[in-house]
Amino acid sequence: MSNKQQSRPTWDEYFVEIMNVVGSRGTCDRGQAGSVITRDNRILATGYAGAPSGIAHCDDVGHEMHTVTNPDGTESQHCIRTTHAEQNAIAAAARHGVSIQGGTLYCKMTPCYACAKLIINAGIKRVVALRDYHAGTRSKEVLSEANITFDLLNADTETYDNQ
Repeated sequence: MSNKQQSRPTWDEYFVEIMNVVGSRGTCDRGQAGSVITRDNRILATGYAGAPSGIAHCDDVGHEMHTVTNPDGTESQHCIRTTHAEQNAIAAAARHGVSIQGGTLYCKMTPCYACAKLIINAGIKRVVALRDYHAGTRSKEVLSEANITFDLLNADTETYDNQ
C-alpha cells in the first residue's frame, strides 16, 4: 500500500480546467473563451464564445471587426460576430429552465461591461476570472456595487492581435 497521497485540485482549479475545455469549442479564434456556472460545487450550465446558433462562425467566414474608442482615446478592434461565453452560459441555463441564482460563474477573463450587467441581473453571486481584461475596470466596479464577489486568479491581462 502506497503512502503517496494524490494532490486534488481545489474546486476553483477544477472548474477553471473545465472552463478551458469548454472554451476549446469556441468558433472565434480570437477568444476561445469558455464559461462554467456552478452552485454548491455542481455544474449548472456552460457556454463558449461563438456565433449565435445557425449563424456563420468566424472560423468559417472571418471576423466581424468593430472599432472601439477607449476612454483614454486609443482605438481597439473587437470581433462582434460572437456571443460571449458568459452570455451563452446564462442563455443555456434559461433555455433549459435552470436557476443560476446564487451561483458562481467561472470565465477566462474579467467579464466585459455588458456581460457584467447580465451576470448581476441573473443573480450570480461570485465571479472567478482566470485573467484580467484590458477593458475590465468598469466591470469590476459594477460587480462590486452589486455586492458580487470577484476573484481574479492571475493578474496577467488577456490581449489579442490588433487590440
